[in-house]
Amino acid sequence: MFVGTGGSVLPSVIDAIFSNGRGPDKLLANAMLLNIALIVFGWRRYRQLTVEISERKRAEQQARELAEIDPLTGCLNRRSMGIATDNLRERAMENGQAVAYAMIDLDNFKQINDMHGHSIGDQVLVSLSERIVDLLPEDAICARLGGDEFAFVMAYEPHMRSRVDELVIRLFDRVILPFRLESLVIDATMSIGVATDHEELVQNLSVTDANELMHRADIAMYHAKKQGKNRYFWFEPSMENELRFRNELEAGIRRGVAEAEFVPYYEQQVDINTGELAGFEMLARWQSPQLGVVSPEVFIPIAEEIGLISEVSEQLIKRAFADAQLWDEKLTLSVNISPVQLRDPWFAQKLLKMLVAHNFPAERLEIEVTESCLHDNIGMVRSMITSLRNQGVKISLDDFGTGYSSLEQLRTLPFDRLKIDRSFVSELRSSGGDSTIVDAIVSLGRGLNIPITAEGIESEEVLETLKEMGDLKGQGYLFGKPETSQEVFERLRRTNKLASTRETGQSAVEPQDEIEQAEIRLQASAN
Repeated sequence: MFVGTGGSVLPSVIDAIFSNGRGPDKLLANAMLLNIALIVFGWRRYRQLTVEISERKRAEQQARELAEIDPLTGCLNRRSMGIATDNLRERAMENGQAVAYAMIDLDNFKQINDMHGHSIGDQVLVSLSERIVDLLPEDAICARLGGDEFAFVMAYEPHMRSRVDELVIRLFDRVILPFRLESLVIDATMSIGVATDHEELVQNLSVTDANELMHRADIAMYHAKKQGKNRYFWFEPSMENELRFRNELEAGIRRGVAEAEFVPYYEQQVDINTGELAGFEMLARWQSPQLGVVSPEVFIPIAEEIGLISEVSEQLIKRAFADAQLWDEKLTLSVNISPVQLRDPWFAQKLLKMLVAHNFPAERLEIEVTESCLHDNIGMVRSMITSLRNQGVKISLDDFGTGYSSLEQLRTLPFDRLKIDRSFVSELRSSGGDSTIVDAIVSLGRGLNIPITAEGIESEEVLETLKEMGDLKGQGYLFGKPETSQEVFERLRRTNKLASTRETGQSAVEPQDEIEQAEIRLQASAN
């Protein structure tokens, strides 16, 4: 249309300009101008659409990258790692290769964030990812799965599994070198779990996809954590059984806290020279309906890891206070405190509140802390110990000699007692046993004017040797195995060492009745 109208209008225009002609027809001229306007408008719209399409493609690409790439490190994320792993497995199967999936986790990364801030933690993660990528083969895939968890996948020849081991060892040699960030030097270790889709050169048909590989590598990595961290393991089927049992224990502990299944047992503490009963140490036991009576060595580490140790300990301490109120007032109660509890700045206040709620004399309570507690936060521990001692609570340093406490700490921290670890006491079993360490600890206690308790006394020979060393307390199976509250109640009734029988001659209240009454009083005070 533009060509047709232009062919008629333009000659008329030229003729009018140069030859004084009539000029173009107005209708045709208007039609041509309209066509020009439409062409200009169309061209501008075309340019706008082109820019819009380009922007939309760029936005889609950016959204795709955000969905597939970890924005902090530039590695793949958990979502895209599964797809990339399956694609790599397909290529590897076509080439007759195996695939190894490695899960990497920084040890104690939370402490780095807590001590130095999240910005420093992010810098550590970026540096870590760069070190990992630099060591990986070109065809390997690296991803940040979340937090401080990374993973990589690589193909290898089934008969060359050692190639994966060599790579992991190089990671340990170079990746965990100190991170130098700004003015800080941060040391870190890592735990690695590795899984493969081949067993003994044959493809493992039970590994069907990337999710199964990741699951197995995660189990192996958790096993490395449990074995002490800063190491790696290949996945083995037995690990899955262990993890399943661990999960069952976790669920059981959570239920046990809700159902009050944790109960105190008591081990006698005796003056070894006179044989007189001095008090009891409370020991934790879990009366599980499914597992029976479970030892604290089994459930306490798990309770600490899942954050329930405070609830377990409080239940036990409350029951122990109710039990100990029935004993002779000269008998003391010793309670073990977890290092995790001492990280709570309000622990001392919580303990004192329980003492008041149960009307239990602070002078009869002795809490026992291990040497490992002294290295987490010595300032906080000193403050708690001082606060408790000011209220009359006594503090014992448990398992002395097995940790790293210094003479300076013994001099400055106000401990009321040292407890010699049973591993040293057991060396005194025979007449020719080595008593050097026990002698040194007793001499140290005498020099610092700190009383001593020896744990693990199980024979008369050990007892006689300890008697020659001075005025000590002792505990162990020689004096009797740990007993339930009812068994302790009956023992004290027979020896006339119950509070009510000594003071009034009346029969004492049964332990369970006293516990129920104490709980009623506690609920009433709370309301």
